[in-house]
Amino acid sequence: MSSRVRLTVQRLLTATVIAATLGGCGGYQLKNLAKSDIDLVADEFIRETRQLTRELVIKLYARNPVELDKVPGMTVERRLQMLHDSPARLVFEELSGRQEIAAMEVVFNPEFQGDRVFALAAGLGGMLRRTYDYRRESYMARSLDAEALATSARNIEILVWRLKHTRHANGDPFLITSEYGGLTDNLSFERLFGKLIALQDMMSRIAGDAGDRRVTRVIYTASSVFIPLPI
Repeated sequence: MSSRVRLTVQRLLTATVIAATLGGCGGYQLKNLAKSDIDLVADEFIRETRQLTRELVIKLYARNPVELDKVPGMTVERRLQMLHDSPARLVFEELSGRQEIAAMEVVFNPEFQGDRVFALAAGLGGMLRRTYDYRRESYMARSLDAEALATSARNIEILVWRLKHTRHANGDPFLITSEYGGLTDNLSFERLFGKLIALQDMMSRIAGDAGDRRVTRVIYTASSVFIPLPI
């Protein structure tokens, strides 16, 4: 076995272990036998990013119940169902058709009167779906855009920074996450965001290695706007 092949195998095994640690790798269905090891890892990553996003939505509504109240009769369960049942692209009339980073951007618009948690969930979830070609599972991991995956990780970092540092004119946060009343009292948000960043960065490296593509590190400043994903 060449050193390059050995390194690739080691990376795949590492990624599989990470996926198992973050989300559990339950028994595979028979259809998975037709997939490469990389595709199996990609499938786990897709499932895990969706599960982490779901957990994030639940925690955000628990922390920001006023956002749910902006839509009379809305429930957390209904919001989760809307996100789950939507076709590949997360497009909703109440967000005026905004998708992905445009939907995340509206979270920090002082003029926006809608549900900011839903805008964040639809934007983040839509961006993550795009990095996996809007598929629920992958049969062609080598076709994934390593640059888009890396960019999405940087956008999550920007999102975390803006949630912490950008405020309404009166000093109130647009959404409450880890801090409340100036005190850091809930680190579960940082752990969830950290897992999403790690998954996207890892899948970017795997996809880059699979296609012999060099991933250019995305450079940004913490206060910048979200970075458009490659077309």
